[in-house]
Amino acid sequence: MTPTTPEPGPGEHNLGWSLAVLLRRWHEHVEAALADLPHGSRGYHVLAAASRGDAPTQAALAERLLIDRSVMTYLIDDLEAADLVRRRADPADRRVRRVCATDHGSEVLAGANELVEHVEERLLGALDADTRALFRAAAGRAATAVQEASPDTDPCAAVLQVTRDGAGPTG
Repeated sequence: MTPTTPEPGPGEHNLGWSLAVLLRRWHEHVEAALADLPHGSRGYHVLAAASRGDAPTQAALAERLLIDRSVMTYLIDDLEAADLVRRRADPADRRVRRVCATDHGSEVLAGANELVEHVEERLLGALDADTRALFRAAAGRAATAVQEASPDTDPCAAVLQVTRDGAGPTG
């Protein structure tokens, strides 16, 4: 049987294609693994952000995760209904709502982290452990640098474009 993807020759590796393939597969498998979590990977990212340090405001979460504020409201509504997060008034400004993980949300997040880690280990399974760690660290530094240099870039739109059914030459 002929392979559907030709083997790249020396120097022919295309970063965009490589990242798109990895992102598409990551998204498919993480969405399946997190099917019971409201809003899947988006809910996971909100829950993770709400679990770190000081409780962020709803607006800060929307900005950090590049999610439209109105969408963020519905997302947090659903996470709150599932007892994963709660909103609380900011003592300095009662108009501002801070989002924090509940105890139940922290437990769910721990399980979700394990599921995502398992997906990522399988996804990067062709790499040895040191290379996987290096890849994750380098990708994190590069993504942070891009976001800081261009804060208006919407990675959610990029994910949707890459993961949309029928997107790209691999269909």
